[in-house]
Amino acid sequence: MTTSWNETQQIEAIILKTATPGEALLFEAKLMLNNELADKVIWQQKTYGIIKQYARKQLKAEIETLHQQLFTQPQYRSFSQKIRQLFSKQ
Repeated sequence: MTTSWNETQQIEAIILKTATPGEALLFEAKLMLNNELADKVIWQQKTYGIIKQYARKQLKAEIETLHQQLFTQPQYRSFSQKIRQLFSKQ
């Protein structure tokens, strides 16, 4: 099961919905005729899902690190107090 670069780009255009209506229609016809292509689409979708999950996890970790720095380090005490005042019940 080999995948060409053009095929990968076509699959990506379908997954990301950037294909023109004509390209999408042609690709749908290819899918009907080629079971291997359908498998490739499924695997590429799964790969994109894994990448998206990883990116979210990385972003959450970066945000948590920044949060810890801003709300625990002495040089950010003034900022921390201002933010807490904004969200405190007055």
